[in-house]
Amino acid sequence: MAAACQLPVTTFSSNYKSHIYFHRLAFPHSSSCRFSSPWSLPDIGNPMKREYAPELAERGALKWRTRVSFLPSFPKNKSREDVKQELLKAIAELDRGADATSEDQERVEQIARQLEEVNPIGAPLKSDLLNGKWELLYTTSRSILQSQRPKILRPFGKIYQAINADTLRAQNIETWPYFNQVTANLVPLNARKVAVKFDRFKIGGLIPVTAPGRELEITYLDEEIRISRGDKGNLFILKMVDRAYRIPS
Repeated sequence: MAAACQLPVTTFSSNYKSHIYFHRLAFPHSSSCRFSSPWSLPDIGNPMKREYAPELAERGALKWRTRVSFLPSFPKNKSREDVKQELLKAIAELDRGADATSEDQERVEQIARQLEEVNPIGAPLKSDLLNGKWELLYTTSRSILQSQRPKILRPFGKIYQAINADTLRAQNIETWPYFNQVTANLVPLNARKVAVKFDRFKIGGLIPVTAPGRELEITYLDEEIRISRGDKGNLFILKMVDRAYRIPS
């Protein structure tokens, strides 16, 4: 995130300060002596508000503006491909996000938002680029990463997600050492967001599980990379590995 915009502090006239001092002496228990904003003063019969409203309004506006943080804008001196390569480089050594520090996560988030600003596919659910098998490169989802476990007990094989937009079906695939798979129906909520309704599945082929439903929004899509965001605030970055893959019926 870019730093909050810093603006100079308003300097009020000596007459205004004298009025405040007098008001505090005369009404020591009055809540209005705080002058938290110009709107806290009564509209009728208040000469201070009439006389000093412009100064109070300026102070209120400046206080608001100093608190504003702006989302990162797309860098003018870089192409979309440049930002995409920067994102791939930023996540390359993070073990799908399991080794990411808070600083790493913030950097990845910032670059991902820059790329999302120039998403070339406005309606990804209607695009053929969505179809196929995608490999998970990075996520902030702790339930997928199992980062609380010792590294040797985490899923360290590749993780895939397949989507067939024409049949509105999806499949999550874990490889070594668990080899879990689950399929799901996709229910479009708009042109880029779906509700994910998982089928019943078995962990290790033995333990039956019914996974809770989720929502997933596709915020960036091209022929190589997909960025999605879940309803729990998690970020997912995937790359296309097999465009011809079809989910078994």
